[in-house]
Amino acid sequence: MTNALHTSALKSLPLLARGKVRDNYAVGEDRILMLASDRISAFDVIMNEPIPGKGELLTQISLFWFDKLGKNGLDICPNHLTGDAPESVVSADEAATIQGRAMLVKRLKPIPVEAVVRGYLAGSGWKEYQEGQAVCGVKLPPGLTNASQLPEPIYTPAAKAEAGEHDENITFERTVEMIGADLAGRIRDISIAIYKAARDIAAQKGIIIADTKFEFGLDRDGTLVLMDEVLTPDSSRYWPAETYAQSLADGTNPPSYDKQFLRDWLEQCKVAGKPWDKSPPAPRLPREVIEHTTAKYREALARLTA
Repeated sequence: MTNALHTSALKSLPLLARGKVRDNYAVGEDRILMLASDRISAFDVIMNEPIPGKGELLTQISLFWFDKLGKNGLDICPNHLTGDAPESVVSADEAATIQGRAMLVKRLKPIPVEAVVRGYLAGSGWKEYQEGQAVCGVKLPPGLTNASQLPEPIYTPAAKAEAGEHDENITFERTVEMIGADLAGRIRDISIAIYKAARDIAAQKGIIIADTKFEFGLDRDGTLVLMDEVLTPDSSRYWPAETYAQSLADGTNPPSYDKQFLRDWLEQCKVAGKPWDKSPPAPRLPREVIEHTTAKYREALARLTA
């Protein structure tokens, strides 16, 4: 736990904002130092204990995907990386703190839409399907089960919520009302194209990307840019391909390379003899939960880069 970073406190740059995981610092007027801490949240509550190495693992996975998606004709959309070393914008004594866990990115105007793409039926999508055989207004065939692969990936956007609130699943038509038909259509088409490219790359590594979410922004010229993290286990469902068929047959959720283990533990957790009500303060995480969660993130990176 001595090397874990729960909350950063850089002195050489002004703090812009703290998210659930990332601390963003201003670098002049046009760049941001995006630093991934080892914080972890579940049910929109940040845990008190960090997951050692998580920030570095998330950053390395994002960099892996930014690199892959920019190669071999897969340069589907520009991304926010500047190409400059993050260590170059902080003081010498802070370089070790950010090493491996930071990205120096372009400052953009964020678009208030979570661009969600689903290739499989899971989570809130499965719940919606059970109610009306549709997800975010997208009609689906009858007879699908939990974790079923969809005939084609579908775009099911969400409206970004305020801190501490849940994002709201919305229809594509609602995104048109929010940001206009042209921009909404481009985000939808680009998101599906990125998902398909990443899905095929991950499949070669024995990983199923069940669903994912992207974030986009506009630069000063109005160019659409892929931003934030991309295709990490925090923003995507990663399933091991070798156990998928059995999970589907059993009707169970496939094991995943993310914080599902933590969520499952919290669902069973009791505080003062009562089930935790999913509001702050969070229960104290035992060492075995921390270590198991760390191992899941490490396995995701190891399989991707093998």
